[in-house]
Amino acid sequence: MSTVLPRSSRPPGRTPSRTGALTGTGTLTWLALRRGRLGLPLWVFVTGGLVAVGPGALADVYPTAADRASAAAAMNANGSLRAFYGPVLDDSLGGLVAWRFGVFAAVLAALASLLTVIRHTREEEETGRQEMLSAGAVGRRAPLTAALLTALAVNGAIALLITASLARQGLAGALALGLATGATGMVLATTAALAAQLTESARLAKGLTGAALGLAFALRAAGDARTPDGSSVLTWLSPLGWAGHVRPYAGERWWVLLLPLAAVLLQTCAAYALTARRDLGASFLPTRPGPADGRLGSAGALALRLQRGSLLGWSLGFLLAGLVFGGMAEGAAELVGGNARTREIFARMGGQTALTSAFLATLVSLLGMVAALFAVGSVLRAHGEETSGRAEPLLAHPLGRLRWAAGHLVIAFGGSALILALGGLGLTLSYGHDPGPLLGAALVQLPAVWTLAGLAVLLWGASPRTARAAWGAAGICLALGWVGPALGLPQTVLDLSPYGHLPKLPGQDMNWPPVLTLTALAAALTAAGLTGLRHRDLTG
Repeated sequence: MSTVLPRSSRPPGRTPSRTGALTGTGTLTWLALRRGRLGLPLWVFVTGGLVAVGPGALADVYPTAADRASAAAAMNANGSLRAFYGPVLDDSLGGLVAWRFGVFAAVLAALASLLTVIRHTREEEETGRQEMLSAGAVGRRAPLTAALLTALAVNGAIALLITASLARQGLAGALALGLATGATGMVLATTAALAAQLTESARLAKGLTGAALGLAFALRAAGDARTPDGSSVLTWLSPLGWAGHVRPYAGERWWVLLLPLAAVLLQTCAAYALTARRDLGASFLPTRPGPADGRLGSAGALALRLQRGSLLGWSLGFLLAGLVFGGMAEGAAELVGGNARTREIFARMGGQTALTSAFLATLVSLLGMVAALFAVGSVLRAHGEETSGRAEPLLAHPLGRLRWAAGHLVIAFGGSALILALGGLGLTLSYGHDPGPLLGAALVQLPAVWTLAGLAVLLWGASPRTARAAWGAAGICLALGWVGPALGLPQTVLDLSPYGHLPKLPGQDMNWPPVLTLTALAAALTAAGLTGLRHRDLTG
């Protein structure tokens, strides 16, 4: 921390300037937008597009006011559904869109915001790029300001897209939903800015902010499960709950937007105060030094040490998700009733079986698609170790590239099996039936998960510059499986995802050929990627 001299002792011409702390903000903001010219628009269009398709999809499912009123009553009567989506506050088409997609749009906006801010603050310091930029005409607070302005641009674009796409359902409700979504994103953006000052690594900053987002979702879910009108005290403790309390299409409460505004201002001021009191690259929560004698005897042990926090978080999340999903299954038949369109959607997602089995197959498939995000992220963690320069000292010792990479791949492939098994266990415990079918259905998702992980290995090993495209492939598969059936996409399009070829369990008979084919494809992609890694130069 620098020492502030008395005013009479300051050398001539060295008076601190408040405006100087923001020098270079515009240039850094433009740089951040340019670096994110592919990823940031993708976040905007996925988040806003999720809401934009809502009116058309729900109008097909619930074409009349009576259908919507009946569905709203059934949804509000199911505590598990309220925990997952929130209560239905209005049975108009706009109200159903806000109910069905509002929470998830807010979560996506929050994820985009926290990743953006940490990328352009703590990650820049960790890699040393910020130190080089700071050697020029860059103010002390300019990087943080540029990161927050970039997040503000992203959330503003999301809010604008949501408002424009729902304006025909009512401009006031559309604007309320758009502002609530963008405001939630900015709350997590400033939370990430605060975490970036407290920690020494981008990984830990993401973990802390992700934990805050998970806590916000848990508080909102617990509160909405307790009360059908969303009036629980717990929801008022969550930024995601604030988004619901704005009540789009249900008598908008504009004053609730003052809560995220106050949180944004408070966290921003705290982040600015902390960034002025630490050195570049330093933090207020320093990493504890390890023991004098290392206790990690293999590359696999090191990979597990690096990814154990992520693996633990995903494992707990899948177990809890399984518990929640299992509680939803019992009310599936009552929820759908005689709605032929909804039955058709479940049939496309879960197979031509009994409604409850199709509903369970849909939930299991959703777990499988989300598990691919863990597998891809775990593979790309090895890519991050390489580009950061931390892998090179390890490989300078008698440690081959394949052995080093295998440590991370065991976590990616084995960890995905673990979290899916825990998801199946949670479904079994909550649904209360024989554990075999649901556990087996969860594990049948593994060949598709491993195929996407193998694609990530191939991109990383053969062309490191394109490695992050694996996120796009996983996102496309998630979008096809989640909203494709509701949009009525042809089966040939749905079959572009590996999940479209898996048997729909429970309910259908086991079909081994596609499972074995996808497993072989995953092995071939992984082998090709490792061959590329072995024969190319390391990147740094």
